[in-house]
Amino acid sequence: MATYEAEAAAPVVVKDPSERLAARIGRGVARLPVHIFLAFIAVLWLIPTIGLFLTSLLSPSDYITNGWWKVIAHPHLATWSNYSNVWNETDIPTSLRITAEIAIGGTIIPILIASLAGYAFAWIDFPGRDWLFVFVVALLVVPLQMALIPVFTLYNHLHLYDTIAGLILFHTAFGLPFAIFLLRNFFIGIPKDILESARIDGASEYRIFFRLILPLGLPAIASLAIFQFLWTWNDLLVALVMARNTTPITVDIFSQLRQFGSNIDIIAPASFMSLVIPLVVFFSFQRYFVQGLLAGSVK
Repeated sequence: MATYEAEAAAPVVVKDPSERLAARIGRGVARLPVHIFLAFIAVLWLIPTIGLFLTSLLSPSDYITNGWWKVIAHPHLATWSNYSNVWNETDIPTSLRITAEIAIGGTIIPILIASLAGYAFAWIDFPGRDWLFVFVVALLVVPLQMALIPVFTLYNHLHLYDTIAGLILFHTAFGLPFAIFLLRNFFIGIPKDILESARIDGASEYRIFFRLILPLGLPAIASLAIFQFLWTWNDLLVALVMARNTTPITVDIFSQLRQFGSNIDIIAPASFMSLVIPLVVFFSFQRYFVQGLLAGSVK
């Protein structure tokens, strides 16, 4: 009791506002070199994107004569006519639509299958589970280039060559091993007590999967979705081999570069439009992406 009274009677030290302000300023000054360095790295990282955007606003003659950096000092050199010409006079809009269909299909289908398979490998006991998972992991080392000719022959027999469905299936097949491996390792870290409580309450495996596993695994699924979308969107090799007329944006830009190497007023706007959509997707799911990277680091 006496101790409590002594503690209660002890004077409360209140820091002067000027001292707190000085402490905050001191911490800010101490972190200033780190902030300057990070800002410098960010500017270096953004220079190619800024250069591509400014190049897309220049006519070919202004680009050759002045360079894209002159737009900063002379904004009157910029024009939006390049984007208007690309959108109205080329096949770029069709290529963007085809790319979006392939990327969305090639992201949703493998993630849905991998989520089910990852849950089965993590929490359902069936004969040969471990050996089958080892086989899935072994598929990670199979190079994509090795399958191009056999799949090309198979697609010709199945009439899947030069189709959106064929490209989606190809990206699904080669995205599944990594997706299953990643999601299985994430799902196995979910506390077992949660699943056992759900089974005691009479929940089926499908109900557990859709009501528990998917919400808890959303960070890992979102991170995987970002990677799979970017890989599919930026693919060039598979589209060059497996498509002739159903060409995504990467093949269309490549053909423009090959046929009209100096046609910068088409290549630059098309490249920037192809760049913007993945950036929008990444920043839209950035919060889940960071959570997926940190998942499992803290118990």
